[in-house]
Amino acid sequence: MKFYKNLYIGETIKKPNKIKRKIKHHARQLRVFVIVLAAGDDQLEICHSMILGQPYYQKKENAPYIIGIAGSYEEAVALVCRITGEAYAQNGNADLKSYLFPKI
Repeated sequence: MKFYKNLYIGETIKKPNKIKRKIKHHARQLRVFVIVLAAGDDQLEICHSMILGQPYYQKKENAPYIIGIAGSYEEAVALVCRITGEAYAQNGNADLKSYLFPKI
């Protein structure tokens, strides 16, 4: 499981390092949603943090790349909107993957 170097954190998240540690160790957190990089053509996905505790995500080849952490689904949607706005302002399009990971 990897975390984005400039991890997006929701306003209701008070101790992000503690939450990151709990996510890595698959501890149950009822009020935490994560924004992950989509595997296919989609750009980002929002899922509940407890989904990451499933055996599928514990395999190294299926480990998610976490872009953001939020305290509710609505807050996660707001973070995705913020990322999209930043991408559009910088690049003039909504290609989030190229915004988050520019080719150097």
